[in-house]
Amino acid sequence: MRYEPPVRFVDECTLRAEAGDGGRGCVAFRREKFQPFGGPSGGDGGRGGDVVLVADPGRNTLLELHHLRTVRAERGEHGLGKDMYGRAGAPAVVRVPLGTIVYDDDSRAVLGELVRPDDELVVARGGRGGRGNLHFATPTDRAPRRADPGEAGERRTLRLELRVMADVGLLGFPNVGKSTFVSAVSRARPRIADYPFTTLEPHLGVVAVGDTRRGLARTFVIADIPGLIPGASEGAGLGARFLRHLERTRALLHLVTVSDEPGREPVADYQALRLELARFDPGLARRPEVVALSQADLPHVRAAYPDLRARFAELGVQLRLVSAATHEGLDDLVQELAEHVM
Repeated sequence: MRYEPPVRFVDECTLRAEAGDGGRGCVAFRREKFQPFGGPSGGDGGRGGDVVLVADPGRNTLLELHHLRTVRAERGEHGLGKDMYGRAGAPAVVRVPLGTIVYDDDSRAVLGELVRPDDELVVARGGRGGRGNLHFATPTDRAPRRADPGEAGERRTLRLELRVMADVGLLGFPNVGKSTFVSAVSRARPRIADYPFTTLEPHLGVVAVGDTRRGLARTFVIADIPGLIPGASEGAGLGARFLRHLERTRALLHLVTVSDEPGREPVADYQALRLELARFDPGLARRPEVVALSQADLPHVRAAYPDLRARFAELGVQLRLVSAATHEGLDDLVQELAEHVM
């Protein structure tokens, strides 16, 4: 069996954008029969091409741009005689994933965000073409030998940052069953194994609610955020790099489970990650949240549920019981999440 390496997830990159220069204006004169002094006929140079970013729902990583480094638009053609204008340079179109934020790397200013399919953002404008000598004729100078050079196109270094577009953010410690949950409620097939940090990148799953066979279903997107640990907001583990993918979500699903790892306990796990959310962005900690005890198919988890439900109730949190393996409690949980985001 041949090994197929996974596609690398890249959510940050820098890109040099160089728009096209404008073409030079032309100095030319008419040389028609019986008109030896026919006047100036130099055309204008063409405008340089822009560098344009376009949101593409078919892309989910910045990997290609990470390797591209520089993108250049075409320069405008120079003007020609006989009043012929130069052709405008073709734009350079770069397709990026939905949720891409574009910064000027020098000034740190936000140039724009691309959040809807086919959104466009011009990040470097092409230079104007120079005027030909036909524009400089005057009653006292009927044969001007002057034309404008084309303007230089804009050049800037961009920093692109991807934040996944999801309605629900799924979070929890490593090995609480997040990837299994996503595969159970959607058609996403994230990597699943019994060791920490199996998920090394956010995975998106589309969840359908309603009658799919009659076309009456509604959908929302859930993002499986890689396993978080205390100190994530300061970069520990996979850190703040992945916490930012929660910023566009409208609700959070927090999974906890009974683990035999030293120092792990469901209530403490929940409080620790709530603290990381508040440290990273206080607004995240105020989002609507659903909390569920996963892996209910395991006897020791089910036995611990009554006591844990009472302890979470003391915190003002209703604890659900679910199993991705047997699908217990999933329909009710999905319906509750849909009410928060639809």
